[in-house]
Amino acid sequence: MICIAVANQKGGVGKTTSAINLSTALAATGMRVLLIDLDPQGNASTGLGIAHSSRERSSYDVLVGETSIDDAVVHSRVPRLDVVPATVDLSGAEIELVDYDARTHRLDRAMKAARGQWDIVLIDCPPSLGLLTINAMVAADSLLVPLQCEFFALEGLSQLLSTVERIRQRFNPGLSILGVALTMYDRRNRLTDQVSADVRAVLGKVVFETVIPRNVRLSEAPSHGLPALIYDYKCSGSQAYIALARELLVRLPAAAEAA
Repeated sequence: MICIAVANQKGGVGKTTSAINLSTALAATGMRVLLIDLDPQGNASTGLGIAHSSRERSSYDVLVGETSIDDAVVHSRVPRLDVVPATVDLSGAEIELVDYDARTHRLDRAMKAARGQWDIVLIDCPPSLGLLTINAMVAADSLLVPLQCEFFALEGLSQLLSTVERIRQRFNPGLSILGVALTMYDRRNRLTDQVSADVRAVLGKVVFETVIPRNVRLSEAPSHGLPALIYDYKCSGSQAYIALARELLVRLPAAAEAA
């Protein structure tokens, strides 16, 4: 079971949109996919049509040890895509977990108990580098970083990479950076091209070739409780995520073989 944390401490970079649509694209290949919503806002859960009334157990309950991942799972509308939803209770987890033993390994322990049921797991992290994101990085095999094509996004990237290095040294030496996905790409904006060129110059092949464009349909889809790939399969945003999923699978030989 391959685990990928989708993380960026900056909000509004397309992190949840990427988690939802990549999960959907991977499930479409025949893989059994689990999406863990670790963001207190619960947007990934909402974007996949998981009603609040259906979230009897959540990622919060998993972290505090009150339930297992198996018992927290909710089936989404997408075949082969399961979700561990988030509720507002998760907003207090950062403070509560401080008093727990092995507070950085709570999710990792829960994941190990559930191994074998899914081919790939994606974790939608909150827009911060607190205990929730650290739990995700400790549990993950690799990290996918959505990066908005704007100047301020670059400033936060170095901080995120430093955090990854600290996680490697202290908790998870096997954590790798799967790739950086450029999002909200607007070819009409010269700054977009400049940011893209700068990121590729610094990180090289770590940056995915596929870029995710600014696309109205990507923004509309969550209000219908659907991934963009189902809401409008032919839109440029959906096609970009399909291409990104192909690239992702190439970087995960075991996952590609299973699919």
